[in-house]
Amino acid sequence: MKSLQPASAAIVRAVLGVVVLATGTLAGAADLKVTESVTVAASPAKVWAVVGNFSGLPGWHPAVAATDIVKGADNKVGAVRTVTTKDGARLVEELLAYDARRHAMTYRITESPLPVTHYVSTLSVAPSGAGAVVTWKSTFKRDRNAKDVDDAKAKEIVAGIYTAGFDGLRTALGDAR
Repeated sequence: MKSLQPASAAIVRAVLGVVVLATGTLAGAADLKVTESVTVAASPAKVWAVVGNFSGLPGWHPAVAATDIVKGADNKVGAVRTVTTKDGARLVEELLAYDARRHAMTYRITESPLPVTHYVSTLSVAPSGAGAVVTWKSTFKRDRNAKDVDDAKAKEIVAGIYTAGFDGLRTALGDAR
């Protein structure tokens, strides 16, 4: 069997590298996904009035003490917010998409103590019967430097943030379910 010439071998390695990057086939390179939803007894417009401001987390998420827009304008793509939790943790997030008419926003975390990287999330509100369904979903990778956190634990942490937020949303809406 004839061996590859050095130039041919380099091309094969480059192509394989692109395939691995594109498909995420390296161990641990696959995106993790979390989707949580809640149905509330309020109209989508009323729910969006509570959750629809990029700077509005302190008004409904029980873990958030403050949110400050540090770059750009609230609800404008490119805005950057600093989220400070009640226990003092700090996250920095950038707004990637915002559609008030469709009741949806997408953002990414740029700095965080969470054991995740490449985190991108969408929060949306849609009609559901006489009320609304709120969906919070994300894709991310587990931070390989986070000791004692496997993929399942990283997903559990993110899901817990969402469900705590939904509990706070119900309270903010006066939804006693």
